[in-house]
Amino acid sequence: MSHAYTLPHGATVGELITTGTECLTQAGVGFGHGTSNAEEEAIWLVLWKLGFPIDAPLGDEEDSIENSPVALDQQGQVATLFKERIDTRKPAAYLTQEAWLMGVPFYIDERSIVPRSFIAELLADGSIDHFLSDKTKNVLDLCTGNGSLACLAAMAYPEVQVTGADISTDALAVARINVDKHSLQERVTLVETDGLSQVPGPWDLILCNPPYVNADSMSKLPAEYLAEPELALAGGTDGMDFIRDLFAAAPACMTDDAVLVLEIGNERAFFEAAFPEMLVYWLDTSVGEDAVLLVTKQALLAQAKLQSQ
Repeated sequence: MSHAYTLPHGATVGELITTGTECLTQAGVGFGHGTSNAEEEAIWLVLWKLGFPIDAPLGDEEDSIENSPVALDQQGQVATLFKERIDTRKPAAYLTQEAWLMGVPFYIDERSIVPRSFIAELLADGSIDHFLSDKTKNVLDLCTGNGSLACLAAMAYPEVQVTGADISTDALAVARINVDKHSLQERVTLVETDGLSQVPGPWDLILCNPPYVNADSMSKLPAEYLAEPELALAGGTDGMDFIRDLFAAAPACMTDDAVLVLEIGNERAFFEAAFPEMLVYWLDTSVGEDAVLLVTKQALLAQAKLQSQ
């Protein structure tokens, strides 16, 4: 259904944001691809379309742009953008072809999942640094998607070499754009692979934001998530299919002191049901301690031994 986006006469930036927020709310669009509510998304869309930085000051600050007038033709362009967001149910990032992680901009389009990994927070704040050492030289970002985590890892650890790996040639084409965008061609290599088959390592650090959504959750996802490649989301009946294979193959691809950082989103209960005796470290992110875990090579070997008994 098409939803009208009615602009106030003589619109300012602030009025466009207010009206856009109301339209997104009334249309019942889904969030979670860089914003968590209608107001955040309206701010993003309005500022992007008008050419303002997405962190431009709003509110009562003296240099706020909220009271800036918007020309009629620009108002029409904003209205068209909101109409497209509502009618198509595509994530806003696909419309702007830009997504931000930890303040770093990345190119994105429908060939790859919209980047939103909480692992980005851990790279930025150093949460996993005490598990690493001066021997950490080779880093793998498995299921790299648009390459954002691979790029952020290279930025966080200037002495390492990073490989971004994915089964999707489409996603890797997007990742190439981002590696080039951030001039990381000498530090980030991209490889097409099914799991670890073409990237045997050995790796000192493996980052992985895999497909982990369980079948029941997949059937209930908002349309915005269905606009993304299913390959990057669906993890089988309990969401753990890829992770089972990864855990089985990973020890042979890791150095002795290596660790694997794995994102599982809302699937902690399914993870613990699948791996009840595995020793893992749950890492604190902005959504709590249930979304990302760290596991050592030794713990993976112990799990393999348990399964063989």
